[in-house]
Amino acid sequence: MIMSRPASRVIFRAILAVCALLVTAWGALALWFQLPHPGAYAAVGLWTIIGLAAVLALARGPGKWPGAKATITAGLALAVLLGWWFSLAPSHERIWADDVSKMLVSRIDGNRLVLGNVRNFDWRTELDYTPRWETREYDLAGLESADLILSYWMGPHIAHTLVTFGFKDGKKLVFSLEIRKERHETFSAIGGFFRQFEQVIIASDERDLIRTRSNARGEQVYLYRLRARPEQLRAVLLEYLQRAEALRRQPEFYNTLTSNCTTILYELAHRIAPDLPLDYRLLASGHFAEYAYDQAALTPGVPYAELQRRGHINVRARQSDIDGSDFSRAIRVGVPGIP
Repeated sequence: MIMSRPASRVIFRAILAVCALLVTAWGALALWFQLPHPGAYAAVGLWTIIGLAAVLALARGPGKWPGAKATITAGLALAVLLGWWFSLAPSHERIWADDVSKMLVSRIDGNRLVLGNVRNFDWRTELDYTPRWETREYDLAGLESADLILSYWMGPHIAHTLVTFGFKDGKKLVFSLEIRKERHETFSAIGGFFRQFEQVIIASDERDLIRTRSNARGEQVYLYRLRARPEQLRAVLLEYLQRAEALRRQPEFYNTLTSNCTTILYELAHRIAPDLPLDYRLLASGHFAEYAYDQAALTPGVPYAELQRRGHINVRARQSDIDGSDFSRAIRVGVPGIP
């Protein structure tokens, strides 16, 4: 069946109008998250009027109100907006929130790893804490384990992903890619699409990065033992350090979709195992542990549901505050694959 020319024109105009509507929405959000308020109100309002006029002009066709002038005006406005958008640059020179105010510094001498600015805050609540930044040393020859941590902060499909490394002398080292928010900012998943935040890799003690989520924030936290050879553990740890150093030298924007706590872990692992497949669970981060299970990266011989049930650490984490037991040891009691 051959479509008539008038019908094809209507469909073409409809597609153009939908595209213009999407561009209008994108531009409005970009202005909203980037411009200071209340100035953003005027910019968003003007941009929205111009965009909707173009949508109407494209939908109605040439020669009808509001006509070609609206489309031309919108095109010029889009060119100006894109020029401004691509001029935005990440920076290290901002007034940062306390918990992301410092960047990791690393030095390796043989098997001796020296880390500066390791975070070890004492979190009483999310807003009540004692800040501490420390220099710590680790023996890379004693690196023996790694655990995957998923902390659920927004329903069952979205989780923050961390990796913690264990050494023979009992030391633990956690890595997390975080938004580097300014002192006045709070996290916004939508703002993360619009260059609102820079990114930073935090290295910390487990009582900081893990305990603040399970005990101070009340997020639901799960721990899984990763199945990896010592050389793989070392390679991933060194990749984290290299990425942290790259960010220290050259700031980058955080992106909710393409550059977040889960995608970085996939990128690092993919360099070691290039055959790792892409999967929707890399975006739906709450299911990342299940993805790792399907890639034989978690403790074998135990059903995933059992790994998840026994890996839930919240009760044990809170109990460690009550009885004063060692936090790292307490959260691992009963976790499959951990002696």
